Amino acid sequence: MFSGIIEKVGKVESIEGNILRIKSDEIARSVEISESVSVSGACLTVIDVEKRNGFFTVNVIPETYSRTNFRSLSKGSEVNLETALRVGGKFGGHMVQGHVDCIAKILSMEQNDDSWIVTFEKPEKISRYLVEKGFITIDGVSLTIANTDKSSFSIAVIPYTWDNTIISGYKVGYIINLEADMTAKYVENLLKYQPR
Repeated sequence: MFSGIIEKVGKVESIEGNILRIKSDEIARSVEISESVSVSGACLTVIDVEKRNGFFTVNVIPETYSRTNFRSLSKGSEVNLETALRVGGKFGGHMVQGHVDCIAKILSMEQNDDSWIVTFEKPEKISRYLVEKGFITIDGVSLTIANTDKSSFSIAVIPYTWDNTIISGYKVGYIINLEADMTAKYVENLLKYQPR
């Protein structure tokens, strides 16, 4: 379980089949083999750690590749990183599973004083969960939906988030990972099985 509060931005060192090696001194020092790390929104298991060199390695299975933008990663790509929540620790953001639902394209980006408005296409698969002022996880970042219409939704990005995540490197047309609010999914499922 994660909160969507990004701890560090890491860099992809190598991708070999289903093995992804990532450089981040801070994250490598704090994780152990078998722990979970959110990599741009996808919950992945650490299979090797090189604490002295600042690298950690995770498995990426075909299911993950099929739902994420990981096919476009290459050596040097930046990724958002968050370690799993600890019992008794602070909880910001919202409840994030690290189970990416789908990908979406960035439609527009505009600066608004000291913040940025980023607009994305609205994937039909999760459109019913996207509500104004509701939660959305984008590349692992917990964000609030500012506006939504039939075919798109937008977020407002504050300077801190812009400066401390990969969002500052976004461009129009870029493909991002999305995870809808899991609370909405549970409510929908419970209502589906209510007696009539």
